[in-house]
Parts: sequence; C-alpha cells; structure tokens
Amino acid sequence: MSATPIEESRSSGAETAAGLLAAISLTASAIALAYRPVRLAPFAILIALIASALAKERHKTLAAVAVVIAGAAWLVGMAIAVLTSNPIY
Repeated sequence: MSATPIEESRSSGAETAAGLLAAISLTASAIALAYRPVRLAPFAILIALIASALAKERHKTLAAVAVVIAGAAWLVGMAIAVLTSNPIY
C-alpha cells in the first residue's frame, strides 16, 4: 500500500471567485463596446485586476485574458462612441 496523500482536485473559494469575477469582467467588457464605455470599461478593468490577483492556477489564464480584453474594450468602445457620435458616459 502506498502512503502518499491524494492530491486535492477541488478549487478553493478564492479560485472560484476569480473565475466568476473574470467572467463578469468579460461580460461588462462586451457591453462596454456598445453602451457607454466610460462607465463600464473601468469597472471591467478593475474587476479583471481583482480576478487576476485572486487567481492562482486554474483561472490564471482566464483572468489575464479578462484584463487584456477589458483594456481593449475600453479603447475600442471609446473609438466606436466617438465615430458614431454616441455619448461616452
């Protein structure tokens, strides 16, 4: 018989929260492209940064992608709002 411990496959609460926050950030980023990017994009960036701070292993890539997409959504959303003469805030 082996006495080696079984590796824990469950994720911690912080890891689960990081995945949820990254998903919220991606959703807010998508909405910021079409509706008031000055209001939504900074929120998405902040949430993505919090998610990247909480992520350890499982959602590390998702949180990093959320940060990049949130920043790009702010830039593209601002350009779309200016080009179409829509309000930015």
